[in-house]
This record gives sequence, structure tokens and C-alpha cells, in this order.
Amino acid sequence: MPLYDHFHGDLGRRPWESFHSQWAGCIAADLNRRLPKRFVADAPMHLGMGVAADVAEYEKRAAPGPKNGAPAGGSGGGVAVATEPEIYAPPEPMLSMPAEFPTEIKVEVRDATRAYRVVGVVELVSPGNKKEEDERERFAAKCWAYLGKGIGLVVIDIVTERHWNLHNEFVRLAAHDDKFLMPGDPYLYTAAYRPVHRKKEDLIDLWTWPLAVGAALPAVPLALKGFGCVRLDLEATYAEACERSRIP
Repeated sequence: MPLYDHFHGDLGRRPWESFHSQWAGCIAADLNRRLPKRFVADAPMHLGMGVAADVAEYEKRAAPGPKNGAPAGGSGGGVAVATEPEIYAPPEPMLSMPAEFPTEIKVEVRDATRAYRVVGVVELVSPGNKKEEDERERFAAKCWAYLGKGIGLVVIDIVTERHWNLHNEFVRLAAHDDKFLMPGDPYLYTAAYRPVHRKKEDLIDLWTWPLAVGAALPAVPLALKGFGCVRLDLEATYAEACERSRIP
């Protein structure tokens, strides 16, 4: 089925996070149907506002009150009861820098035979990843961090409201030759990366596909550390996510 524009028109009125998380869930479910039993795919979603919730929870727990579970106004006799450790209240911060924590939607493949270590990742680009130069650089640095650990990576970008190519940002951050850039700087694309050690050299095998609204989606290789590649069917999983989301 054709790729839709999820950021403009009627679909633009719906939360993009809802469809992205639906698609990530469909990708994880498809992988779990086909992966060997030693692997499991999950689709964790980290909301940027989750940081604020953590801070609010910390401030609530750090409020002044009785320490170590002792009742107010007495030493508390009787049998000792195990309590939570005391919360450390730091001094007032010298400064507070402004920051944005973009929503992160991805699929992680983990190896159950190796303490559930991450062996492959599918990143669905969010608008926040493309907003400012420093955010684009952080996303590129995160991708390099995966690959530096030997973790296979697929990046999917269907964000139509910001016209940046994060793969090209990724290549420029590493100061690589222009031959590794995607021609034309397409702002919709998917790319697959496989870290390998071949002929005494560390390399990243690379596949890239420009995407377009109205066109079909490709099948791409997802490399799994220590295993090889599995086929990731973007077309089938996208169609399933659209059906579950009642699109169109």
C-alpha cells in the first residue's frame, strides 16, 4: 500500500505518536513470529515528558518528613523494620539549562541466551529528532553508539514536516567521504546498517532507500549482533499498522 503523509491533511490531525507506536508494535510482532526462539523483539516507547514525571516524583519523595520510616514525635521502639534508604537532597542548582526530550519510538531485538542484551534496533524518527542541529547531531551520535557496540540498526523516517536527512547528518558527523551520502538529500528515507569486521578492518555495511508519499515501502535487512540478518518487511507491517489505526 502507499505511504501516507501522517503530518498534514486529515491524518495530520491525529497524534503522530499513536501511529508510530502502532507501527513499532507491528514490526515487533512480525519479528517475533519469524525470529529464532532465542530472540525477542519489544517496542518500548519513551515519552519526552517522562523526564518531568520523574522529577516530580523525586520532589514528592524528597519532601521533608520523618526519616527512615520512624514515626513522627518518637524514637519508635520494638522490632526494627526494613525501610527505603534516605533520599539525598542536593543543594540548589547553580543554573538550569533549557532542554527538550523528544519522544523515542523504537523496536529492540534482544538475545535471551545472553542476558537479554540488545542485538538489533529499529529507530522510527520523530519530529523532535529533526528539529534543531544539536538534536540531529544527538540522534546521529546515538546511531554511532549502537553501531560501535556491534548492534545492527535500521532507521525509518516518514516525518514530512521537517526536511532533513538524518543519514547524511550521520555521515557528516563521522567526517566520511561524500560518496556515503544519500543523493538529493531526501527527507523521507530508510537506511540499514550492519557493523562487521572483514579482512582485518572494521566496516559498516550500508543500504539506503529514499521514500515518497504515495509509493510502496521496501523490505530491508536488520542485522543482529552475532547472528546475521533478518528480513524486515516495512510494507506489510505498515499496512497492518494502518489497518489497526483505521487508516484511511
